Amino acid sequence: MALKITHDCINCDVCEPVCPNQAIYQGVDIYEIDPSRCTECVGHFDKPQCQIVCPVACIPLDPDHEETQQQLLEKYQRLTGAQ
Repeated sequence: MALKITHDCINCDVCEPVCPNQAIYQGVDIYEIDPSRCTECVGHFDKPQCQIVCPVACIPLDPDHEETQQQLLEKYQRLTGAQ
Protein backbone atom coordinates (compact mmCIF):
# COMPACT_ATOMS: atom_id res chain seq x y z
CA MET A 1 0.00 0.00 0.00
CA ALA A 2 1.37 3.39 -0.87
CA LEU A 3 1.32 6.23 1.61
CA LYS A 4 -0.47 9.56 1.26
CA ILE A 5 -0.06 12.99 2.80
CA THR A 6 -3.16 14.48 4.38
CA HIS A 7 -4.19 18.12 4.54
CA ASP A 8 -2.73 18.27 8.05
CA CYS A 9 0.62 18.75 6.24
CA ILE A 10 2.39 21.93 7.33
CA ASN A 11 4.82 22.01 4.38
CA CYS A 12 7.83 21.69 6.66
CA ASP A 13 9.97 20.21 3.85
CA VAL A 14 11.41 17.30 5.88
CA CYS A 15 9.73 14.39 4.09
CA GLU A 16 10.77 15.05 0.51
CA PRO A 17 14.54 14.66 0.93
CA VAL A 18 14.29 11.42 2.95
CA CYS A 19 12.25 9.56 0.33
CA PRO A 20 14.59 7.05 -1.37
CA ASN A 21 12.25 6.67 -4.36
CA GLN A 22 11.69 10.39 -4.99
CA ALA A 23 7.96 9.73 -4.62
CA ILE A 24 7.29 12.90 -2.62
CA TYR A 25 6.87 16.22 -4.39
CA GLN A 26 5.43 19.67 -3.70
CA GLY A 27 1.82 19.77 -4.83
CA VAL A 28 -0.37 22.83 -5.25
CA ASP A 29 -1.13 23.24 -1.53
CA ILE A 30 0.80 20.50 0.28
CA TYR A 31 3.35 17.80 -0.40
CA GLU A 32 2.02 14.78 -2.25
CA ILE A 33 3.14 11.19 -2.81
CA ASP A 34 3.23 9.51 -6.22
CA PRO A 35 1.80 6.03 -5.51
CA SER A 36 3.58 4.59 -8.53
CA ARG A 37 6.93 5.40 -6.85
CA CYS A 38 6.06 4.80 -3.17
CA THR A 39 7.23 1.47 -1.79
CA GLU A 40 6.79 2.42 1.90
CA CYS A 41 10.61 2.26 1.84
CA VAL A 42 10.50 -1.52 1.27
CA GLY A 43 13.91 -2.50 -0.06
CA HIS A 44 15.55 0.56 1.47
CA PHE A 45 14.55 0.78 5.15
CA ASP A 46 12.49 -1.14 7.73
CA LYS A 47 10.06 1.75 8.19
CA PRO A 48 8.82 4.55 5.92
CA GLN A 49 11.25 7.40 6.45
CA CYS A 50 8.70 10.11 5.71
CA GLN A 51 6.49 8.86 8.56
CA ILE A 52 9.46 8.87 10.93
CA VAL A 53 10.48 12.48 10.24
CA CYS A 54 6.98 13.99 9.89
CA PRO A 55 6.36 16.28 12.90
CA VAL A 56 2.56 16.22 12.55
CA ALA A 57 1.99 12.52 11.68
CA CYS A 58 0.07 13.31 8.49
CA ILE A 59 1.31 10.39 6.35
CA PRO A 60 -1.00 7.38 6.72
CA LEU A 61 -1.43 4.37 4.46
CA ASP A 62 -3.47 5.14 1.35
CA PRO A 63 -6.42 2.72 1.18
CA ASP A 64 -6.88 3.62 -2.49
CA HIS A 65 -3.52 2.03 -3.32
CA GLU A 66 -3.39 -1.33 -1.52
CA GLU A 67 -0.32 -3.46 -2.20
CA THR A 68 1.21 -6.52 -0.58
CA GLN A 69 4.77 -6.61 0.72
CA GLN A 70 5.66 -8.68 -2.36
CA GLN A 71 4.15 -6.07 -4.70
CA LEU A 72 6.06 -3.31 -2.88
CA LEU A 73 9.28 -5.30 -3.22
CA GLU A 74 8.64 -5.83 -6.93
CA LYS A 75 8.02 -2.10 -7.35
CA TYR A 76 11.29 -1.39 -5.52
CA GLN A 77 13.12 -3.79 -7.86
CA ARG A 78 11.55 -2.18 -10.93
CA LEU A 79 12.42 1.34 -9.75
CA THR A 80 16.00 0.56 -8.78
CA GLY A 81 16.91 -2.20 -11.21
CA ALA A 82 17.75 -4.43 -8.23
CA GLN A 83 17.14 -8.16 -8.44
